[in-house]
Amino acid sequence: MASAIALWVGSALLLGELRWFARTSLGERIRPYAPAPGPDARQRGLLSVESFSEVIGPLAAGIGERLSRLFGVTEDLGRRLTRIRSPLDVNAFRVRQVGRSAAALGVAVLAVVALQPPLVLLPLLVLGLPLLVFLLTEQQVAGASRARQRRLETELPVVAEQLAMLLSSGFSLGAALNRLAQRGSGVAAEDLQVVTGRIRQGLSESEALVEWAELAQIPALDRLVPVLSRNRETTGLARLISEEAKGIRNDAHRRLIDTMESRAQQVWIPVTVATLVPGVIFLAIPFIEAMRLFTGS
Repeated sequence: MASAIALWVGSALLLGELRWFARTSLGERIRPYAPAPGPDARQRGLLSVESFSEVIGPLAAGIGERLSRLFGVTEDLGRRLTRIRSPLDVNAFRVRQVGRSAAALGVAVLAVVALQPPLVLLPLLVLGLPLLVFLLTEQQVAGASRARQRRLETELPVVAEQLAMLLSSGFSLGAALNRLAQRGSGVAAEDLQVVTGRIRQGLSESEALVEWAELAQIPALDRLVPVLSRNRETTGLARLISEEAKGIRNDAHRRLIDTMESRAQQVWIPVTVATLVPGVIFLAIPFIEAMRLFTGS
């Protein structure tokens, strides 16, 4: 029954892409005669890939959100996708994620039918493989998001110092941000391009910077943005930004030292194990021999 339903849905979606089969809507029929037709003039019938994605998208988004929260992922997916500049929205990503998990489920069912493993391995294959594919897709986004945050945190002291130099040279805050966005390179420059774009759309400089801080979720940027927001209240903004840049650089230096110390301690773990195991063996041999002599066996 399930195979027949899946075959029917797949056939309907496949045939829905064919012009001679799909019924064209009234809007699609009059589109060529409109004064300014849109760039996407391709037909979309009742049963097509686009319409199926629109229907299944909210359902896949709800399922994916519940599963991700079940496994400890609390950050909003839309924020992470925006942070890494992904072309997909939440629904499109969840549809792709759930589709991959469904394909993994089909592979697992075929493997169970073909190999006939023991009953103990059935839940591991049927449930474990789709969950593994789901979590791997989720981990790709989380890893890309953390990598972008680390790059931004690394570039932030340099950007703050450049911003302080431009402000001390007579640039306004908006002009300095625009110059760094146009002349700079890297993650910070890409984010500043978005900030300057939001300013041109009508937001104030403070509001655009607060949006950037909320999207980036970096403590150093959370401390820098309130300083930048005081550009209309103080004349020594360049000095304050320079001090904040030094603080950010010192924090990064302390984190680097902590990382180096933790890795140096991790180096001793295999050395200790490699030394302890032969030592225990060498101590155990005379101990066992002494116990044999005392017991007279």
